[in-house]
Amino acid sequence: MTIATLRRSPQHLSRPLSKRTCSLPARRALATVSPEHTKVIVGIRREDPSRIWERRCPVTPDEVAQLVQRLNVDVLIQDCDRRVFPIDHFIKAGAKVHPTLEPAHIVLGIKETPLDELVTSPVPMPGPGSTPSVPRTHLMFSHTTKGQPYNMELLSRFLSAEENLSSQPRLIDYELLVGNDGKRTVGFGWFAGVAGVLESLSALAHAHLELGVASPFLHTPRPHTHPSIPSLRSALRTIGQDIVENGTPKALGPFVIGLTGSGKVSQGCLSILEELPIVNVAVKDLPGLVSNPDTDLHKIYLVHALPQEYLKRTNGGQYSRDDYYKNSAMYQSEFDTKVAPYLTLFLNGVGWLPSFPRLMTNEQLGIALTRAAEVGPARFGTIGDISCDVEGGLEFLPRASTLSDPFFKHRPSSLPSHLPSVTIMSVDILPSSLPLDASQHFSGVLMPYLRALINEYRGQSGSREHLEALNVATVTRNGELQGKHRWLAVPVENWQATRTADIENKARVAETSPKKKRVLMLGSGMVAGPAVQEICKRSDVEIIVASNIRSETEALTRKYSNAKAACLDVQDVEEMARLIRDADVVISLLPVPFHPAVAELCIQHRKHLVTASYISPAMRALHERARSADVLLLNEIGLDPGIDHCSALSLLAQLKRDNKRVVSFTSFCGGLPAPDCADVPLGYKFSWSPRGVLNAALNGARFKLDGKEMEIAGENLLSEYFPDVPISNVLKLEGLANRDSLPYAETYGLGKLESLQTVLRGTLRYPGFSDLMHAFKVIGLLDTEPSIQPRGWSDLARMSLEKRIGERIGNDRRSFSSALSTVMTAERAGSALRALDWLGLAPENVQSTLPSIPPKLQAPIELFTSVLAHKLKYNPEERDMVVLSHEVVAQPTGAAMEVHTSKLIAYGNSEASAMARCVGLPVAFAALEILRGGIHVRGVHGPTDRTLYDAVLDGLQEAGLEMKESVSKGQGMERVLAEGLRSGRVVY
Repeated sequence: MTIATLRRSPQHLSRPLSKRTCSLPARRALATVSPEHTKVIVGIRREDPSRIWERRCPVTPDEVAQLVQRLNVDVLIQDCDRRVFPIDHFIKAGAKVHPTLEPAHIVLGIKETPLDELVTSPVPMPGPGSTPSVPRTHLMFSHTTKGQPYNMELLSRFLSAEENLSSQPRLIDYELLVGNDGKRTVGFGWFAGVAGVLESLSALAHAHLELGVASPFLHTPRPHTHPSIPSLRSALRTIGQDIVENGTPKALGPFVIGLTGSGKVSQGCLSILEELPIVNVAVKDLPGLVSNPDTDLHKIYLVHALPQEYLKRTNGGQYSRDDYYKNSAMYQSEFDTKVAPYLTLFLNGVGWLPSFPRLMTNEQLGIALTRAAEVGPARFGTIGDISCDVEGGLEFLPRASTLSDPFFKHRPSSLPSHLPSVTIMSVDILPSSLPLDASQHFSGVLMPYLRALINEYRGQSGSREHLEALNVATVTRNGELQGKHRWLAVPVENWQATRTADIENKARVAETSPKKKRVLMLGSGMVAGPAVQEICKRSDVEIIVASNIRSETEALTRKYSNAKAACLDVQDVEEMARLIRDADVVISLLPVPFHPAVAELCIQHRKHLVTASYISPAMRALHERARSADVLLLNEIGLDPGIDHCSALSLLAQLKRDNKRVVSFTSFCGGLPAPDCADVPLGYKFSWSPRGVLNAALNGARFKLDGKEMEIAGENLLSEYFPDVPISNVLKLEGLANRDSLPYAETYGLGKLESLQTVLRGTLRYPGFSDLMHAFKVIGLLDTEPSIQPRGWSDLARMSLEKRIGERIGNDRRSFSSALSTVMTAERAGSALRALDWLGLAPENVQSTLPSIPPKLQAPIELFTSVLAHKLKYNPEERDMVVLSHEVVAQPTGAAMEVHTSKLIAYGNSEASAMARCVGLPVAFAALEILRGGIHVRGVHGPTDRTLYDAVLDGLQEAGLEMKESVSKGQGMERVLAEGLRSGRVVY
């Protein structure tokens, strides 16, 4: 009986696992295979698909060729499009693609094998005279040897209770492979150091931007953005040369980097830092260096702090290495006072174990920050914890970060409120960002051990040194724990007992509780929070939030017992299909182009889909297939479209019941900054994608206004706007026509188009938006073709205008202003230039807070989007506003005209923006109503079903987002809009 079987049998706990495993022999001879009758087969695993950044490979194609051609080994490999080496390179080297690697004797991976992909069965050996089967060997970084609870199930798969001991697989952990000197020989520590420096410098530059200072490290390349380390070195060398020539910002004072550790991590740090103009300094020199106003700012100062410089005995004695390792409890760190306060950037490369003193406690962080504030600005504000021991050497490190979200701000709650937070980079898979160089190095150092293992399978003699090292690195063999790892029997048994108890408890709960309905949410962006919160109010529903940004999904789900996070790359169709198959309703908050592919999978697995986006032609084409599959693909259930549909349909249905004929329908909606937060160019800030806002400004529009059908081409939308939309006595607003309004006569059941005076849907903005955005368009900033490659942000507007007018413009303010006046009036040119100054885009403007420009040909709109996202984002204390207004002019039989209005004005709060609530909540209410079984329409639809829109409006009312309705006599706003449109056309 195996451990896998024992998981289903609580009775096995009567015999402790620790006694069973420890009583077994320490080792059995490996069954061998006769070399003349069969080949040893080596398998190369794909890495866990949930690890989206894991692109490393344990063996390179060149080494595969050596195995096949020189060692007469068969090599199998699992296909993987994410791996740093293309699969074709392995095939050319002689490998064969295999889906499971089941025939392989030796299975190689980097990280631990996913449980559902682990093959533990013995390997059949074909050929006359051969052994029937032999156990296979797995090599990996298993993360089991410290008793890590999350991997005890993996370890248990290599263990056996009594029977078939010799058939159980062998587990070798790379981390345990050491040389004669006791130092590790197979690993990625050096590469972690290189990548950690680059990620930390990038985080540092961002932190300095928040202080209003742009440092040369703003252009630091992130490791994954370059193909190799030589390329990264070249980029960092360029930054170093800039520092030599121009220095570091005076506001930051001397730029001091602190480093700890003496192993491969710190060696990697020192190696990449050689590309900068480094001056090495001692710990004792730090106070004088930082306080000296004459310190050369054209250098980077590096203090490599060694233990004897910051550790002391608690009795006042000096540091001794031998004594420290014997009596570590007698030592304490003084890093917080001797080193930390003087650093601009701290790189932690020293490991930690619980028996050793911490480098810095939470209390010592407070001491360091207090002293740093006295020393000068920007001291000890950024930490790159490359060792990444969570709550370890740096007690205040709360978590690891990811390559998708590499740094974060943190301030322990125990610190006094006046102390600032620190920016921390703590990525725990740093070498994964250097997959090519790391894989080439790893393969080279692994090969001697792999050859020894192959020879052991063949029964041939091999390197005694490497065979002995492999035995030391063996965690399990023949179903038992080996050597010093026998103590792991206790955590395995603890895991087993906990798991058995969990299974029994879940079984009891399942017997008394109905099965929960499951919602799958794809995407974790700006509007997801309110939707997750609303769905999680239902104890009979669980939600899975799937995204490729783990930090976002975990933040969205961690406080709810019925919410779970899942890591998903949308290109992984197989994993997406699995998640959809296991759901009852799917919500897609992904970008619009992904919706049809998600809808295809929903049809395939007969699951309903909810999106907040407009129905695209590709989505509409799925209508009949969805109907045939009994599937609802519900779209347009956010704010606009969404709440506007629901509220309009509800109002119009009531008018129809009252026998009132609709004469005009006008609807405007907009997401805006609250008036007290709108004092910026455009009078606008972004609570959703800036590119979406710019794209909307390029769409054409059709509508009927005051009896006339009108059409505005996309290139004219911003110059033919409504300068006054009179929906409020307090807010002064202008409007833009929104796409094609005419089909809504049929969608809303307004009657025949020819019998209607007005059918108009529009977007609201503060006055001045359209004029200024049109000026940006005339300059060329909204052009979508890749055509420019500016060196700095002050080149963007000038180069865009050059492309527009076909002439070169001098790189100075006077020349640019003169060129502007040739394409627009002097007044509009002045307004545009002032806005460009504020955004940091005008010639001769020195903006220090903008992100770096990628060195490639780009479309002006892409670069402009980056600027707007950076400069026009909401600050934490600022709030947004949503304004939605319908006006319906209706005529009762034999009576005067009535003007019916329905309005919503909502403000953001500390929990969520108004936009997030007004998009996320309708999505949630619609998904819950579908789960309830109240919606019977099928196919592709908007929220036109009365049961659905009533449910959404009821939910919004309970959430405080109720539409306020009123009725008056007289004329509607269409005359004002028509007059304004005629007079408001802008002439450039």
